[in-house]
Amino acid sequence: MNDFLALDAPIIGMLHLPALPGAPGFAGDRDELRAHVRADAAALESGGVDAVMVENFGDAPFYPDDVPKHTVASMTALVGAVSEAVSVPVGVNVLRNDAAAALSVAAATGASFVRVNVHTGARVTDQGVVTGRAYETMRLRERLDADVAVLADVDVKHSAPVTPRETGEVVAETLERGLADGVVVSGVGTGEAVDRDRLREVVTHRDELGLDAPVVVGSGTTVESVADLLAVADGVIVGTALKSGGETTNPVDEQRVRELVEAAES
Repeated sequence: MNDFLALDAPIIGMLHLPALPGAPGFAGDRDELRAHVRADAAALESGGVDAVMVENFGDAPFYPDDVPKHTVASMTALVGAVSEAVSVPVGVNVLRNDAAAALSVAAATGASFVRVNVHTGARVTDQGVVTGRAYETMRLRERLDADVAVLADVDVKHSAPVTPRETGEVVAETLERGLADGVVVSGVGTGEAVDRDRLREVVTHRDELGLDAPVVVGSGTTVESVADLLAVADGVIVGTALKSGGETTNPVDEQRVRELVEAAES
């Protein structure tokens, strides 16, 4: 079984990359960028997370679905550095929604999973209308012969549906027709708490489908909420709460990681 999917109630620590070469905010020092990545990865693993996910968070404004080749190259180098630095499963998310790039980076570096913000259907975002390409993503995984799990968002943050749809339909299409291995439920934005009723609704629909697919919280998990969330969900992705001062763009604070992990275990 895929080593990420084999985890029990994983805490997935976010490694938010600063702006990469070619992005407006790039600081111009590749060595410093790599050092930052290694330090964050070490702090996350030492603090006790079960997995690490690498995301090009600093690359705003984001391309909607096809990042440049130099971004793929930078992501491959940095995800490779993380994979060498930690022993836990590593994931990849290429913003805004370049699933082919994420899957390719994961396959090249030995990463275990990817997050796809829009896997099926379509969402209105600040990049315009972003359309899911499950038909391409899952065929690419087959061609690459890659043991990479696909986690797909349900109503991803920083977006709105083109037209309202029933949650059960979205969950079923993502898992049964889109063949995602798991789903992610998030709040309305980065660091925003998930709606607990919606989380339970997604879990209920997953159970009604009789599928063994994890439901993972995608934003807003804190020391105070992690235990309650894991009583409902099968895992959590945590970023902002693990950073110095609770600021998303700050370095990972190992003590904050440890406190959240301990809260989850209690």
